[in-house]
Amino acid sequence: MLESTSSARIVMTTVISPEEAARLGRTLVEERLAACATMLPAVNSIYHWKDQIESSAECLLLLKTAADRLTALEARLNELHSYQTPEFLVLAVEAGSHAYLAWLHASLREPEIKFA
Repeated sequence: MLESTSSARIVMTTVISPEEAARLGRTLVEERLAACATMLPAVNSIYHWKDQIESSAECLLLLKTAADRLTALEARLNELHSYQTPEFLVLAVEAGSHAYLAWLHASLREPEIKFA
């Protein structure tokens, strides 16, 4: 069943290589700043940098997260990223399946400690 949502977000960032994407994605998921990291390993970007037009082969990393994780996610991404000015674009998710959104939010929470 489709559910409207105001808290799910997709963050886009580009990195220099699939290896960096894997390292960043794994770290951000382990730290529960992202529920999922999807790597698109072969993208090409054309952009202005230091008054020049540049072209680079990059890897696109899509991070699925929640609005309340964005500040911490951006700070951590800036710490880990190899670029001087990492891309950090946030896309609001208009709607998604109830099951997927429930999984996303559960994945961002710390597991409960169970005592015997």
